[in-house]
Order: sequence, then C-alpha cells, then structure tokens
Amino acid sequence: MLKDSTMWYASWFDTPYYHILYKDRDHKEAKEFMDKLTGYLSLESGEKVLDLACGKGRHSIYLNELGFDVTGVDLSKNSIAYASQFENKTLKFRVHDMSKPYAEKFSAVFNLFTSFGYFEKEECNLKTIKAIKSDLNEKGFGVIDFMNIEYIINNLVPEETKEVSGITFHIKRYAKEGFIFKEIKFNDSNEEFFFTERVKALTLEDFQKYFDEAEVDLLDIFGDYHLNKFHRTHSPRLILIFK
Repeated sequence: MLKDSTMWYASWFDTPYYHILYKDRDHKEAKEFMDKLTGYLSLESGEKVLDLACGKGRHSIYLNELGFDVTGVDLSKNSIAYASQFENKTLKFRVHDMSKPYAEKFSAVFNLFTSFGYFEKEECNLKTIKAIKSDLNEKGFGVIDFMNIEYIINNLVPEETKEVSGITFHIKRYAKEGFIFKEIKFNDSNEEFFFTERVKALTLEDFQKYFDEAEVDLLDIFGDYHLNKFHRTHSPRLILIFK
C-alpha cells in the first residue's frame, strides 16, 4: 500500500492519479473567473502574471491566451513537465516552492483553487504571503482563491465513490483539529493506494492576521467566481485581493 509522505502534497500531486481524479474540473468556470478577475484588476495585455501553484497550467495557459506574460510555478515536477509543452515566448513553467520569493516582479500574483494551507509548518503560510508581497511590482495585486471554511464544513459530503477512467475512488471527508481532510483510497492493477489531502481550515480572520504580519493591505473580498460579495455562511469561496 502506498502511503502519503510527510509532505502529502509533494507525493499526491506528483502521481498520475491526482490528475485522473480531478480531470473533469470545470474549465469553462475557470476561464470565466479569469475574465472577471483580470477585468476587475484592470490588467493590460502584456503585463506579467505569476500563477502560484499552477498545477498542469490550465489557468496559466488561458491567461496567456488573454494576452498576459505568464509564469506558472508549482512544486510538482510532473505537473511542470506536462505544462511545459505549452510554453512560448510569453508563457513559461518552472518548479518552485511558493513559500519562497520568485526572482521577478509581477503585476499580479494568483494563488488559485485552494492552493494554500498545505504546509506542515504554520510559518510557511506567513512566508507565502510575504513571498507574494515581494513578487509584486509597485502597482501589483495579490489574489488568493481559498475555500470558505464555514460553508465547506456545513456542506461537507462525508463519503462518496467516484469512478474515473476505470478507477473507483473511495473518498472520505472530515474536519479535525483545525484541518479539512480528504482520504482517497483506490485500487489500480491489483495494487492498493491511499492518500490523504489535508488543508488548514483558515478563516477570513486567519488571513487577516497573516496580512497584518506581512504588512499587506486587504483591498476586497469576494465569495464566488462571479465576484459576488463574500457572505460568511453562504459563499462557497473566499477570494482575497491584496497588495
């Protein structure tokens, strides 16, 4: 049985099974979100955007199609290897730890689709905020798209079975000790696999503390991908705009 490592995201995200399980993510919704977000931020064609924890690059690729100079970074070497096939003069992908500053400045740094709160060490969350701040140019904006914890816990599906590409994934979800857990079990070629996703149950107040410590200003808060205002109990997302 394959167990997750201490840094669960390093092992799970680098397997092909992660991408199999999540292959049906809504690309139309993602594109509409990027349209609205870049419009709200008044980003102009040619401006530089950093897609922090970009995965296989779906947001990066579309942002580049919109005319932006995009760099996508991720800890997963396999994801970056896949995304690199789409590179061009204004689109590149690199392996990078998002808790460390990148060696360029950007008009926007996007951390999308709950790609925050994975770290084993609490200080790495604050380091990531500080890294985003250091990656921004003078007029740049940081964006974190996180789940709304209160909404997620109230609407948590404890167990489900999902079949994708001939593999049956058994999924269990629960909240425990300040984290949201998702246990994923499946069998492939007579081999049993087990992974656990773990994301810190960060609230708006938690992020505000990080922002205060990092000396960044929270400018706006949205509650969904249509950029409707955030509502603590009804909004599915917690989208934070800061600089």
